[in-house]
Amino acid sequence: MNGPGEAAAEGAREGTDASERDRVVLVTGGGGGIGSAVCRRLADHRTALAVADRDVEAAREVALEVRSAGGRAEAYGCDLSRPDDVAALVASVVARFGALHGLCTVAGSIRRGDITELSPADWRAGFEDNLDSVFLTCRAAVPHLARAGGGSIVTIASGWGLRAGRRAAAYCAAKAGVVMLTRAMALDHASAGIRANCVAPGDVRTGMLEREAQQLGRPVAEFYAEAADRPLGRIGEPHEIADAVRFLLGAESSFVTGAVLTVDGGGTL
Repeated sequence: MNGPGEAAAEGAREGTDASERDRVVLVTGGGGGIGSAVCRRLADHRTALAVADRDVEAAREVALEVRSAGGRAEAYGCDLSRPDDVAALVASVVARFGALHGLCTVAGSIRRGDITELSPADWRAGFEDNLDSVFLTCRAAVPHLARAGGGSIVTIASGWGLRAGRRAAAYCAAKAGVVMLTRAMALDHASAGIRANCVAPGDVRTGMLEREAQQLGRPVAEFYAEAADRPLGRIGEPHEIADAVRFLLGAESSFVTGAVLTVDGGGTL
């Protein structure tokens, strides 16, 4: 776990002049899987990226990749379960880049089990990782988005936040909470020019999906093959979720707020 002091930017430099960038976007869980794909997609669009992750080394690698490709990015370590750490993270991003225009909350985890299999600690951790982290990050970010004249929040929920799945009680409940929290924010903060939308992925080829198979004691290839049983006949790729995030963060979606964009190959049909 990273303490409050580690929420400061890695290798912080002098702030970028506003004329040199279009927007500043914070991505939580940016060190791997969908989060790193989001960072790569946004790096193509004149965006200064704050790449935040509990695993600061992973965040550094993604930020370095973005910079090596000619983009702008800084890495941040943060434990999103700690309110003071999250506030320090957002303050550090604004101090480094001068403003905040967008937020994508990707960080999350899954602990498989029905309610008799999950311990109270598992239940609390499921909400801490998947819902509380979104609340804390958005709570810290909204005043800065409003100060910048408005902005866009994109949360990552799940198809299992819309339709229940077996042996995933805490995850389903927390992700359903993300959906409704996003819609509530869309109502509450529209007058400040802030849009809030949600992407609900299906199974995506990430380390988290592989760890899920391991939790269930299933061979990864077999687990992936079963997950591909959906109308499009395959699991998703991280860049496909990142494309949806890029749309919802951008001007192309300027009249979209409170929406849930399902990107799951038809898995919730």
